[in-house]
Amino acid sequence: MSSILIKSATLVNEGKSFEADVFIRNGLIEQIGKSIDKKADKEINAEGLHLLPGCIDDQVHFREPGLTHKAEIFTESRAAVAGGITSFMEMPNTVPNTVTQELLADKYAIASARSLANYSFFMGATNDNMEEVLKTDPRNVCGIKIFMGSSTGNMLVDNEKTLQTIFSSTPMLIATHCEDEETIRRNMEAFKAKYGDNITAEMHPQIRTAEACYKSSSIAVELAKKHGSRLHILHISTALETDLFSNTLPLAEKRITAEACIHHLWFSDKDYAEKGNWIKWNPAVKSEQDRDAILQAVLDDRIDVIATDHAPHTIEEKKQSYLQAPSGGPLVQHALTAMLEMTKQGKISIEKVVEKMAHNPAICFNIEKRGFIREGYWADLILVDLNTSTTVSKENILSKCNWSPFEGYTFASSISYTIVSGHLAYERGHFNEAKQGERLLFN
Repeated sequence: MSSILIKSATLVNEGKSFEADVFIRNGLIEQIGKSIDKKADKEINAEGLHLLPGCIDDQVHFREPGLTHKAEIFTESRAAVAGGITSFMEMPNTVPNTVTQELLADKYAIASARSLANYSFFMGATNDNMEEVLKTDPRNVCGIKIFMGSSTGNMLVDNEKTLQTIFSSTPMLIATHCEDEETIRRNMEAFKAKYGDNITAEMHPQIRTAEACYKSSSIAVELAKKHGSRLHILHISTALETDLFSNTLPLAEKRITAEACIHHLWFSDKDYAEKGNWIKWNPAVKSEQDRDAILQAVLDDRIDVIATDHAPHTIEEKKQSYLQAPSGGPLVQHALTAMLEMTKQGKISIEKVVEKMAHNPAICFNIEKRGFIREGYWADLILVDLNTSTTVSKENILSKCNWSPFEGYTFASSISYTIVSGHLAYERGHFNEAKQGERLLFN
């Protein structure tokens, strides 16, 4: 399909909402206008629908290679596309960890053959792979990932000299998971001494505390300021941390940026009683006060990006006791509908949602020709229906793990169409898998 004409949509783009047509040819947005009269291979009547730029998720764990019993790039990219996420950036804690250029290239090869969404992969840092990290090409790799807190395999970077070297040597964006490992270990030992094996999910934020997050985030910010590094701190989970970030500069000029995730904007520690391990994430979901402060920081632009940290585990794994159950959960399919629900609740405007989930990731990572509805840009577009509801159930969950923390919830909105690099990949519950997504490029 080389051309698509979208008629009578309400465009939400760059802070404005207005009615327009959009003509797409050969993957790109060729024309945006009031009434476009051109022949197209496919015409979509978008009356009553809102046209948004495709969401760009800067933090997912699609589990391939090595953990494909939980998820695969194919299954999770389909779930993402059904949820309005047209591009993703995937993390290096797969098996083996993505810590060499050869292993990084392997992931790109898998995605080029199997991903329905556009894709990029982070290069992983360890205490001893600096030579490999410095070979990373900033043109076609989204960034360097540092786990300054627990992770899979050998990915915890806790050597001060290594951190200094990475922050001082790489020109690329450095994305960090910030939790102080020593604080968490000390807390865990205290809880085990008191409760033995009877620790429950409600205790998770008391073990992985706000103080552990703030201590680690503060160190990352200090390192970035010292070396002039480009730092992006992932999944902010505390009110304390929001004060580390500024809104005095335009995003394109910021050297230090931050991300909030759907679960930290939606859930609070009161939800552990019902949800238990299903909302066990690292960093932990914390208090209502933390949740509200994170939203406020999103609204006033101290926090720049909204993402998912989509990290599936099997139902069997999550059903284990707290100490055995892994942290993480699937979110890509329902991230946008969750944010549109918050729009319906009057907590955030649809224009702000688009800014944080499409425009800002593109600016933050300097992604070439994506994240906006602009002539000459790639046609990564979604049509959403704000008046047709979506109930999350086992029957319609697309992630391979087949569960969701939103199971049973009815969202007021739904995703009708998703166009990925000019290809109509999803239409009202049906996929067209004839074309894969494109590799993201960075300026």
